[in-house]
Amino acid sequence: MNHLTEIAVYLAAALITVPLFRRLGLGTVLGYLVAGMLIGPFGLGLVGDAESVMQIAEIGVVFLLFVIGLELKPSRLWIMRHAIFVNGTLQLTLASIPLAALAAWYYQLAWPTAALIGFALALSSTAFVLQTLGEKKQLGTTHGRGAFGILLFQDIAVIPALAMIPFLASGTVESGSVMDGSRALQAIAVIAGLVVGGRYLLRPVFKAIARWGNEDSFTVMALLLVIGSALLMQSVELSMGLGAFIAGVLLADSEFRHELEGNINPFKGLLLGLFFISVGMSANFDVIRNNWGLIALGTIALLSIKASTLWLASRILKVDGVNSSQLALILAQGGEFAFVLFHTAEVNHALPAAIVEPLVAMVIGS
Repeated sequence: MNHLTEIAVYLAAALITVPLFRRLGLGTVLGYLVAGMLIGPFGLGLVGDAESVMQIAEIGVVFLLFVIGLELKPSRLWIMRHAIFVNGTLQLTLASIPLAALAAWYYQLAWPTAALIGFALALSSTAFVLQTLGEKKQLGTTHGRGAFGILLFQDIAVIPALAMIPFLASGTVESGSVMDGSRALQAIAVIAGLVVGGRYLLRPVFKAIARWGNEDSFTVMALLLVIGSALLMQSVELSMGLGAFIAGVLLADSEFRHELEGNINPFKGLLLGLFFISVGMSANFDVIRNNWGLIALGTIALLSIKASTLWLASRILKVDGVNSSQLALILAQGGEFAFVLFHTAEVNHALPAAIVEPLVAMVIGS
């Protein structure tokens, strides 16, 4: 099958499943995942190479993190500081600990790797939750504002988690060693250079393009900024998303924020959809069939632990019982960033496919 035919298959599958799942109230993410499962090598076999698609589609995650950075104006963070940092930290901590403990016990893992699994499973789906709350006109309610704050904290917390995954690979953390000094200095220098350069160079460059360039030039510069900052982080073996996120934060207060977001969003949406399709394509039905008991119990455990810890965290923070229950139900599912973290961990050899595949199935099931 040539590349043009594959693209047609991806588009047709998404066009069929995504509107259907949105109509059913199940969200676009699940629609993309099911589309991938149907056309992938373990489904109808219309497309066979999920890995090559994933390498391109990962740029969608980078764009997503850039847009998240654009939304994080320091003034907005300060106003929502309690809802984001206090509620978010408490929820993520209470949910991560029992999930990590279960992973360590069942798979006999060292604590850093188990902590990564617990953290990934404790995340909720930003796309699913915000879409659901928006459709029900509940974003302005007590539980709606609480959910938004927790989701925003989770999105921020993913950044350092992605950056740490390479150091879990090949037993690095388990053996007790740490990143050597030269690599640490290189990483610090690159991050500092990106922050300083972004602070003093980005706005003049965008002003010059706005004055002398055209709309296409602005779009090209926006794409170059995201991909360039991602490659800069990759050069020192850090997460590509970290560079894009930093670039986004540096431009959050600029006059170009809305134009940048408008230029990036179409690429972000398309590539994110492709990312979730590729995740669905990698779902091994043999693994699901052979581990259906584990996946079913794991999905129930995931929903139960997250719902109960969300309710407990809300009650600790003196939220009333009704809003605590609603918050627990709306955030109990697994999130799209779990797919990102698990895939990144597998690619970096921090987690084997035998562990990743059932975990991905549990998140899809939730």
